Amino acid sequence: MATHVPEHDMVTGGRLVPGSWRDAISVPAAATGVPGQWHEALPTIAGEGVTLRELRLSDAPSLLSLLSTEEVARFLSPPPTSVEGFERFIEWTRRKRAEGTYACFAVVPRGMRHAVGFFQVRALGSELTTAEWGFALGQPFWGTGLFVEGATHTLDFAFDQLGVQRLEARAAAGNGRGNGALRKIGAVCEAVLRGAFLKDGEHMDQLLWSILPGDWRRSRAMLRGRVSLH
Repeated sequence: MATHVPEHDMVTGGRLVPGSWRDAISVPAAATGVPGQWHEALPTIAGEGVTLRELRLSDAPSLLSLLSTEEVARFLSPPPTSVEGFERFIEWTRRKRAEGTYACFAVVPRGMRHAVGFFQVRALGSELTTAEWGFALGQPFWGTGLFVEGATHTLDFAFDQLGVQRLEARAAAGNGRGNGALRKIGAVCEAVLRGAFLKDGEHMDQLLWSILPGDWRRSRAMLRGRVSLH
């Protein structure tokens, strides 16, 4: 097992789950799942422009290419530097999903085969009543609508299937794109966490965001029409 690395912000707002990108964990590959059995295998959620599904080992090369760039890594804890490192991360996500405390969806744009980013939800306690979400997306896909559609399906899954009652996210105060994305889907900024994010030896402020089921119902209605919501 690799040395523990503290949690840090993702490029668009959420923190990494506890542990390192490089945690080497060996678990079997997951089969296609259904919502009621998500801890056994995540469901595949097919939207108009994006599909969310379980991360696969074959996604490792595309994740390495897209999430290791300077633009993406600016508000991200240091990602793996090799395909093997991302494969270990993918295996780690499967183990945490099997424990019933974490779900990580690959983001696959329409017409593509491999992931260009991911959305994740993790329990903040022993249950998923209060959870935290995070997301990372390759720079070429920023501003394309992919975030809004992917976030819509992820939040539907969190509130409708996982039973989450409070969903949190943290974003570095200087991460304008991430904070704007959270505001767009109806999250509420609750606090400034001073010096809570350490990046390259510098302590930066973070913003704490939350979204509740009622918030999401209202925001989802407003977003309807921008994307196809199934």
